[in-house]
Amino acid sequence: MPGRILRVPVLQKLVQAWPWWLLLLALGAVRFSKGALFSDAYALLSRPFWPGTAQAEWLRSAQRTDQQARLLQLERDNQRLRGLLGLERGEPALVAAAVISRESGGWWQQLELGQGSSSGIGVGDGVLAPGGLIGRVASVTPTTARVALLTDSASRLGVWVPRVQRHGLLVGLGTPRPRLQFIEKDTGVRPGDLITTSPASTLLPPNLTVGVVQSVNEQVVPAPDAVVQLSAPLDAIDWVQVVTR
Repeated sequence: MPGRILRVPVLQKLVQAWPWWLLLLALGAVRFSKGALFSDAYALLSRPFWPGTAQAEWLRSAQRTDQQARLLQLERDNQRLRGLLGLERGEPALVAAAVISRESGGWWQQLELGQGSSSGIGVGDGVLAPGGLIGRVASVTPTTARVALLTDSASRLGVWVPRVQRHGLLVGLGTPRPRLQFIEKDTGVRPGDLITTSPASTLLPPNLTVGVVQSVNEQVVPAPDAVVQLSAPLDAIDWVQVVTR
């Protein structure tokens, strides 16, 4: 009986101390889980206060606005840099001129324009027709200008094939289609490739359309050549634009 009497108060004290046992158990769980239980409990309790679909849409809208602002700034910077580059190169002017004369014997060599040096046209200026470049000014008077066409047998023009990034020499043959000569043997050029003026050109504005490759002859030694169809119809030109410098 005395032993039972002693055990009852001890048991009662242990039962009364259950909050402390619970605290010890919680501390032990925190220690072994390294705080994960608290994080999970906090996430569970705070879930009703998380941002809903409206807040998410606001965030997406803010991101779109930020991206649009960045794109606008990039476009402004691009335009500014283009303007600076144009000033550095000296932006060319275009002078419209009528074709006033063509010799039947030299139909693919030259033509005469009704504008000259008094309009700012000078020797070496590029001449454009609907479709692209057709030649360069060979001589001028105050009121006229003679144009040597790209098909003239004396014409030589460095050009560029953008798709394969190759330079070539466009040689006039006195026929409707000039020939494109290369230096390297493996050019990768094929029919349909666009031909333009060189991006590094200083004598003419860069990246002017010249024509397209009509056929390629791989058998030519030491490097292949190609026949080029000019993009401007030389046989039906009555007005041109001269790119003055």
